[in-house]
Amino acid sequence: MTFRMTDFDESGIEDRAGTQTRIGDYGLLGDTRTAALVSGDGSLDWLCVPRFDGDPVFGRLVGGAPAGRFRLGPEGHATVVRRRYRTHTATLETTWDLGNTRLTLSEAMIAEVAGRLLPATVLVRRLSVEGETARAVVEFDPRLGERHRPPKVRRGPDLVCEWGSLALSLACDSGTPIPPGRPTSILVTPRHPVTVVLTVAHREPLIHLPPAAAWELVTEDEARWRAWTAEIAHDLPCREAVVRSLLTLRLLTYSPSGAPIAAPTTSLPEWPGGVRNWDYRYAWPRDASIGVAAFLGAGKVDEARGFLGWLLHASRLQRPRLPVLFTLDGRHAPAERTLPGWPGFAGSVPVRLGNDAADQHQLDGYGWVVDAAWTFVRSGRPLNSETWRMVRGFADHVCARWRDPDAGIWEIRGDADHHVHSKMMAWLALDRALRIAETHRLSSRRRRRWLAARDDLADEVLARGFDRIGNRYTRTYGSRDIDAALLVLPVLGMEDPDSHRVRGTIDAIRSELSAGGPLLYRYPPGQDGLPGVEGAFLPCSFWLVQALAFTGRRTEAGELFETLLRRAGPLGLLPEEVDPGTGAYLGNYPQALTHAAVVQAALALRAHGGSG
Repeated sequence: MTFRMTDFDESGIEDRAGTQTRIGDYGLLGDTRTAALVSGDGSLDWLCVPRFDGDPVFGRLVGGAPAGRFRLGPEGHATVVRRRYRTHTATLETTWDLGNTRLTLSEAMIAEVAGRLLPATVLVRRLSVEGETARAVVEFDPRLGERHRPPKVRRGPDLVCEWGSLALSLACDSGTPIPPGRPTSILVTPRHPVTVVLTVAHREPLIHLPPAAAWELVTEDEARWRAWTAEIAHDLPCREAVVRSLLTLRLLTYSPSGAPIAAPTTSLPEWPGGVRNWDYRYAWPRDASIGVAAFLGAGKVDEARGFLGWLLHASRLQRPRLPVLFTLDGRHAPAERTLPGWPGFAGSVPVRLGNDAADQHQLDGYGWVVDAAWTFVRSGRPLNSETWRMVRGFADHVCARWRDPDAGIWEIRGDADHHVHSKMMAWLALDRALRIAETHRLSSRRRRRWLAARDDLADEVLARGFDRIGNRYTRTYGSRDIDAALLVLPVLGMEDPDSHRVRGTIDAIRSELSAGGPLLYRYPPGQDGLPGVEGAFLPCSFWLVQALAFTGRRTEAGELFETLLRRAGPLGLLPEEVDPGTGAYLGNYPQALTHAAVVQAALALRAHGGSG
């Protein structure tokens, strides 16, 4: 089989013909509880159950062949001729040219039925042909968790695989029995597609869905997504790309709690063969806060309210401290550990579960969260008493701790420092809390304390965080290094966007952190204490679009936006990082922060007259 969607030279997972599957070759399927990654040869190589942060039941992506996969595709030589999502839906289509016929795999997870979440994950995969009869293959090899445990298998109307309280069932209308663990050949004839249905049950009875009925649910699901996307603002630049980003953000939201996950994967490397492999299957308040503004600006109020509600729920036990990240139900993330024997993606080890960044102090998070609350208020929606109490507590905490060093936005695994971006975001927390207080009750004593701290912050940042010789704000107090996170400066209101300091900072970032073309490093390479290197950080490039729009460089911003969007490929999905030399995708994927930054950039272009 040959499969080449890009010209990128990135080692990855090898398929049966020896072709490498790259990170960017994967499509996303999701039901807002969990998500699957499917390669261009129809191999489902990643699915955690019963939710995003559960054990993988198909883990080949980072666990190799022993971790299992679920492949459905052509049996012999084939070439991918088209890969896409059906317009404004979450249904993925892959079409292969078999010489005398074309074989298409259409697949989706069902999120809702009649406006209600299904009690279990349902994945529907359908093969159809145009031309002559084609021979296809089904390889269903589930292996659960860290030790790749094989299931207990029983047969009835469906194939059922069990691990105690967890069960999978597989139904297929091909008429050919499908044994687990080895490839099975099936025939697909014109006008008679083959449909395969996978259902997952955890501590619940299995749902039996006949394949024909399951495919009708896919059709209903597509209508629901099209209705959802039709409500997205129609005046957004590059609207189709923005719609795909918003739909991806929705798929990466855990519906039972409203938690937004950073990515559905763990340990996809920030550099192939390196050790920068982290577990992103958790919820960062920063990402949720950016999502509030993104959804509100696009006209999706319910989603914005859901993110704010999750922040309220998740933070309740640890206020006024705001942890860096939470589990999907608002608990402390588990301690980091590695999986021995797991080969990792492209030989990148270790494979990690858990995330030790949860124990860091990151001052910037308070600014993101309080700004999200202000965005909600500014849209004409007052905060309820509990949410306003949360915001007040965060502002008080910033007053008490803003002079302390922190780990910074990039979660450096080293000594804390006085990060200028963190101080600016602390200023933002107090400024936005004061703005909210104009329409919400606040004692005069508290107001005076916040005002004094906000002014002291601004004075200190200018005195200790600005390099007058270089005419730019710096990464940390007393350094001359630059930080791409400072691209948010024009948005904050701490400085006039036309200020020489703001423009000087933007220009310094573009010059000193350039990774070539529109790409940026987030800080000077080699400055994080870890061995090896990492790629260019895509959200920073979209923040550059936003910064250029805010500082009046509208045409340049619009052109940069379109250039960056072309990196998304036919599926419209984006990673956290890219290899500056090859353009290959790096890091956990698809990345919620990148897609939220796409929406932020589009909103800035709309607000400031940028083309797109």
